[in-house]
Amino acid sequence: MSLVAATVNYAALIRPLQVLVMVIALLFFARVMRVAAVEARPLDPVPKESRRRRRAAPLALEFLEPEDRRGERIEVDLAAVIGRSPDCDVSLADTYLSSRHARVAVDEGELTLEDLGSTNGTYVNEQMITGRVHLARGDVVQVGGVLFEVVR
Repeated sequence: MSLVAATVNYAALIRPLQVLVMVIALLFFARVMRVAAVEARPLDPVPKESRRRRRAAPLALEFLEPEDRRGERIEVDLAAVIGRSPDCDVSLADTYLSSRHARVAVDEGELTLEDLGSTNGTYVNEQMITGRVHLARGDVVQVGGVLFEVVR
């Protein structure tokens, strides 16, 4: 009878431990599922208030080269023509510029750039452009030997 009593005590001890292990496993999986659900949600990287502020600040061009004009900004209200001619909105004495080289414009709140048939071409991030391209903050624009960075 002692063998039967030991077996009964063993079963009485193991059953609550099995239930406890199952409860802990369920809690663990519930936590994993909650974390997975939170991680799967799309992130809103910028709060709505910050987005409004960013869009309110217009993009501008800032000189990188020539060194003597480094840091100067060109604010574009509607459009500005860049070239060697004194009639241009941004007139630069650079031998690699055409008389009317490129046009920068604000198009539906975005800054755009187009080459005006220049001899040496217009580049954005070292890529020659054709037609009108949209500029983003951080883009580097080259017209002739002049470099600009798009900034806010």
